[in-house]
Amino acid sequence: MSHTQSHSTAPTATPDLRVCLRPPTPEIAIAAALLNDAETAHMDGRFSEAEGLIEQANIAAIFQWAYSLIGKNSEFNTPRIRLNSQSLIPATQREKARMPSSEMKRMLHFRYGNHCCFCGTPIIRRQVRKRLVSLYPKVVPWGSGDADKHAAVFVMEAQYDHIVPHSKGGQNDLENLVLTCLPCNYGRNSFTLEEMGLSDPRTRERVECIASDWDGLERLLHV
Repeated sequence: MSHTQSHSTAPTATPDLRVCLRPPTPEIAIAAALLNDAETAHMDGRFSEAEGLIEQANIAAIFQWAYSLIGKNSEFNTPRIRLNSQSLIPATQREKARMPSSEMKRMLHFRYGNHCCFCGTPIIRRQVRKRLVSLYPKVVPWGSGDADKHAAVFVMEAQYDHIVPHSKGGQNDLENLVLTCLPCNYGRNSFTLEEMGLSDPRTRERVECIASDWDGLERLLHV
């Protein structure tokens, strides 16, 4: 596989809306290609080669992109409008189950594939991340701080985002949940799509995954 930049053609939102907070940095596609090749090398028993490829995928520029979305307010994660704070639902009145069940997560991955519904970043399930860390602990750092983690694996870990935020009465069901990368989920915080100026990924054409042959590194769970 060639480790070249992959250019996606994201669908255009209405003039007043955007499809994601910020398009992925090109280094994410490069990292995905490296991780894909590492997965293949591992399956073939070429463990030293796999380790080297995984290490190469830990690209600092990916952290820079992520922090522009999950860090302090920036031009990318600042709400465009603020709705009345009274729209917040008291904690006692919110649905108790904030996260989807394992079966619901499986259905979301089946529905949306292994990519972020907003920006198209390739994603992996938490089980895959844990497997990758256990197989290659030297090159997949996973410390307590964000900066102590593998950059690509950090942003790719699957998130299950509520379209209507849980804090605003959003239900924990398949119709209100979408699959996202970590920066798109945390970058939107508890704001609505309207507040962030985002189009609804459930009602528009799917954003093209920036790594079209991405399988979520799922094969690592079967060795």
